[in-house]
Amino acid sequence: MRKLERGPAPTCLSKYRHGANNWNDLTADDRKEIWQKLDNMQHQRCAYCEGNIRGKKRHIEHFRQRVRDIKPTFLWSNLFGSCNRVENCGTYKDKLPPYNPVDLIKPDEDDPEHFFVFVSDGSVAVRAGLTAVETRRANETIRIFNLNGVLRAMRHSAIASYVDQGLEVMQMVASGELTPDECKKLYEDELAAIENLPFSTAIRHTLMPI
Repeated sequence: MRKLERGPAPTCLSKYRHGANNWNDLTADDRKEIWQKLDNMQHQRCAYCEGNIRGKKRHIEHFRQRVRDIKPTFLWSNLFGSCNRVENCGTYKDKLPPYNPVDLIKPDEDDPEHFFVFVSDGSVAVRAGLTAVETRRANETIRIFNLNGVLRAMRHSAIASYVDQGLEVMQMVASGELTPDECKKLYEDELAAIENLPFSTAIRHTLMPI
């Protein structure tokens, strides 16, 4: 999960009203417009796990579930793009017993990096030093989206080569083949290159432990 910057709402949403319409009333063109805005915000990555959601591996996700709160059905701030995996993220969340959505970290309002640290085994951990309320929200977000289920192996696979690369760079610095400034520049270039890759936050935390 990473911080997202939400842009202006799709104009098509203004045509729909809670109580007068339901989600299935959206036309194919309306859905396409919504996806264009979501892709601008998320760069074709799941809002929760950062996995690839190009093509048909995705759905428009309601942060506040429609089955429990239909009022924000057409509210732009309630919409994200999620992967379609049943084991995690939006699909998994919507099958759980009732919970309080206020307890969840919302990536267009909260900065997930304040709450989470990704480690080299692919898991996501709650950052140390949080308040009791923040710690509860972080743990609840991990639970509701199942961020340490099958995703752990997927993240581990994505970051494996970067772990080896980091060790190699450290050895080159230790041997004098690279100066600290050259090492810093190498890392900065690599971070820019992976910015919009799937699981880039986990990769970045592996390259630059924080």
